Amino acid sequence: MPGARLTQEERRRIAAGLTARLGYGEIARQLARPTSTVTREVARNGGPSGYRADNAQRATARRSRRSRTAPLRTPEGSANAGDGRDPAAVEEYATRLAALLAQLGMPRMVGRVLACLYVTDRGSLTAAELVQRLGVSPASVSKAIGYLEGQELVRRERDDSAHRERYVIDSDIWYRALLASAQRNTLLAEFARSGADLLGTATPAGARMAEASVFLEHMGTDIVRAAQRRRRQRAGGAAPPGPDLWKQAAREPGTG
Repeated sequence: MPGARLTQEERRRIAAGLTARLGYGEIARQLARPTSTVTREVARNGGPSGYRADNAQRATARRSRRSRTAPLRTPEGSANAGDGRDPAAVEEYATRLAALLAQLGMPRMVGRVLACLYVTDRGSLTAAELVQRLGVSPASVSKAIGYLEGQELVRRERDDSAHRERYVIDSDIWYRALLASAQRNTLLAEFARSGADLLGTATPAGARMAEASVFLEHMGTDIVRAAQRRRRQRAGGAAPPGPDLWKQAAREPGTG
């Protein structure tokens, strides 16, 4: 059951829970589903304020059809000599990007793989291509891809004609990464809530856990709403917000 697709009735119960202003964790408990399933479902289908069960059901059916009929990407060859770019400069930039990601806390090999994918025009490489470009072992690439998938920063596409997988990034990777971050906040909130129940909210330790739970759940909701708002702005052709996006989101109504 936890691994099966959501049914239309479950989606209606999610919509009813959101209307009743229940948290994702409480809705998930009522459905006997992982909290991350509910978080992802709501984020993909309009966010907390725009979620509609029937629309979500139709959107899921459309995504399923697209995944079965989407054309396969063709492998990317060497960089064009006539594209005006200096291959050495591109490689040096990828090296600096990987170093910056490592400085920000990302494992070094993971940063190298992500940077390599990022500077390719198609944003798509096979494991063999990554091994060749980075000069590392297949095991190192596999471990890095596993990490990136866990952060929703890369996805797999199956190339059945070549009997291999391609690792893909696209314009939505940071959107998905933010949603994954929101899911982690929700899971932490759930764990903190269980700690508060165990310790007793009347005790200092229990009260601290309860406060952490509320904060983390609200932060997860805020992240989802901000990401959804940015996606709607992009779809509507609005000018992208500047570096103060999160400050603006915190000031706008309905984000807290």
